[in-house]
Parts: sequence; structure tokens; C-alpha cells
Amino acid sequence: MNRRWAWGWLGAALMLGGGAVMAKDPPPPTARQLRIVRELARTPSPASPPEKARTAYLLSYFKEHVHSLHFAVSRDGYRFTDVNDGQPVLSGEAVAGQKGIRDPYLMRGEDGAFYLTMTDLHIYAQKEGLRSTEWERPAADYGWGNNRAIILMKSRDLIHWTHAQVDLTRLFPAYRKMGIAWAPEAFYDTRRRQVMVYFSTRIGNGKNYLVYSYADPAFRTLTTQPKPLFPFPRAGKSTVDGDITRVGDRYHLFFSTDDGTGNIRQAVSSRLTGGYVYDPTKVDPEKVGTEAPMVWRRHGTDTYVLMYDVYAAKPNNMGFSETRDFKTFHDIGHFNDLGSPMTTTNFTSPKHGSVTAITPAEADRLERYFAGG
Repeated sequence: MNRRWAWGWLGAALMLGGGAVMAKDPPPPTARQLRIVRELARTPSPASPPEKARTAYLLSYFKEHVHSLHFAVSRDGYRFTDVNDGQPVLSGEAVAGQKGIRDPYLMRGEDGAFYLTMTDLHIYAQKEGLRSTEWERPAADYGWGNNRAIILMKSRDLIHWTHAQVDLTRLFPAYRKMGIAWAPEAFYDTRRRQVMVYFSTRIGNGKNYLVYSYADPAFRTLTTQPKPLFPFPRAGKSTVDGDITRVGDRYHLFFSTDDGTGNIRQAVSSRLTGGYVYDPTKVDPEKVGTEAPMVWRRHGTDTYVLMYDVYAAKPNNMGFSETRDFKTFHDIGHFNDLGSPMTTTNFTSPKHGSVTAITPAEADRLERYFAGG
């Protein structure tokens, strides 16, 4: 979630760090939206469907000039259709302190629930009359795109969601002068039996690096002070947009960096929260700027897809490469490229997304809901 390295609707209280503030209801969106609830309905024994049943895919993404959440589904992992006909499924103005969201990431937890993380940031807020200044705080002190908060949401059915704005500068005194909280993602830590949240940050207008913390069971706040996950090993270089995939007994951390040509690299560790060894090999095939790597597995295979945002393309697009060994990566093109198997049916120019394995029944439910059923 960088840019040149400077980089529904709520009637309920929005959680801000450990406290709560009341949010003014924005105008209702023009299309149907996901439902924000105070609490999730209790179920007797929530369980995650077995992996063999998760044969469909859900793409979460945003658009540069919309700053809201979008969903698209696929039954084969190649052809994706937006469930709301290209309209947002959740208004960024409704759920974010800056009236816009970026960088959505969706994870299914061990408990069967879905965990959604997003950046609370609108880079065009001043132009759209949502803010009187270009950024929340002076760029000279905090840099391009500075923000304070991340958004945490939880659901059991992909339609009803709890919601929290977590202001990290209020929650953690050591991060009072934090410049950014970008591109949060979630990962279930089997050792601690907790959801880990990791994201990009910096102090003031310094260099960006990755940190991690742990969330409470309700997924409304973070409970531990962030610790460094992966400071870039070369002095003066930045690291953002981390994405972790476990393969066997190894954790593969992909990230964006301003080191050399091409932006995406990886580091590997036998531990989730540290010990990552940097591999300088360029993993994306692009000749222009890329960011926001995210890895997902094709159902029933040992093939993994590395998806990334080709933000410097005009217009921007998502790029895809496949790998089986995490050493060689086969370029399969961009959405809707001639000859590429990756296609969209009713939307264009998605940005910084994630793909989650879901069941066909879950895909059907989303489509019915947004069709008015």
C-alpha cells in the first residue's frame, strides 16, 4: 500500500482502540450493503468447513477513486464476478475515520469465522471535501498518506459483520508518533491460539517496516504492543505490504520494497513472528511498479498463485504468477489480458486485494443477498 514510498452505514457506536465514539450516519449507499451489527448471532458449534469443501474463491478488493470494499466470487479461480455488479459492498465513508478504506484482507479463522482487516485511509479526502487538509497530519512530520487507524471486522456468514476502528496512536503510547498503519493482514497463530494482525508502520516520516500484534477474541482491538516482524535488512530501505503463507514447516513472507528493480521479494522463516531470511531474488515479472503481494492456493493442487497490484500500469491491474516450489514463478498475465486465463466479468481496475477459499454455498449466499434475495 505504498505510492512512491511516500505512499452498512453505522447507527451503532464505532469502537476506537479501547473506547467508543459515536459516528454520524452518512447518506445511505445507492446499492445494497453488508450489514454492520453490534454482536454476531451465537451459533451452537461454529466450525470451519473442511478444506475439500472450499472449492470457490472470494476476491476482496477496493478501487482507487472509490475507497470502499468490493467482493467478487469465482467457482474455478480464474473467472471472477463482482457480487454487487461492480458497486461497493461496504461504503468506506461509513466505516472509516478518514471516510475511506484501502487494502482489504480477508481470512477464515480456525473457528470458522471470517476476519477482515483494512487500512483506514482516504488519499483523496481533501479533493472530495471530506477533509480540509491533504492528510490527517502534516506531511513534513508524518509523510505521504499518513494515518492512525486500522479497521477490524468479523463475520460468520460474510453478510453480518462486527466493526471496530482501532487507533494505534491512542492504544499504544510507544506508537504515539506512528506515521502509518498500512495494509493490515491477519494470520492464526496455532502456538498462541490467537489471531495475529501484522501491518506496515513507521515512526514519524521514517522508513517503513513490518510489525505484528495480537487481537482479542471478539476482533475489536489489539491486545499486545506491536513488535517488529521484518525490518528490511538493508539500511535505508523500506518494507510494506507483508503477506504470510505457511507451506509445510516454513513461513513465506512476501512484501513490497523499494530495493532495486521490481518491487516484490520474499523472506522465509521456520517461525511465524521472526527469523525471516531475506531472498533478494525478484519474484514478480513486471517492468513497472508493483505492490501488495498476496498468495493463495488453487483448490486440490500444490499450485500457489502470487497475486499483486501492478499500480504503475495505466490503468492499474492485478498481475498473477504461479509457483509450486516458491523458487520459480510462472507469469500467467493480468486480468483480461489477451491469452491470460485470469478474467473479470463485470468490473475493472481492482486494487490491493486478497483471495479466500470459500464454499460454493457461501458464494451462492453472497450472490443471492446482493441480488435482493
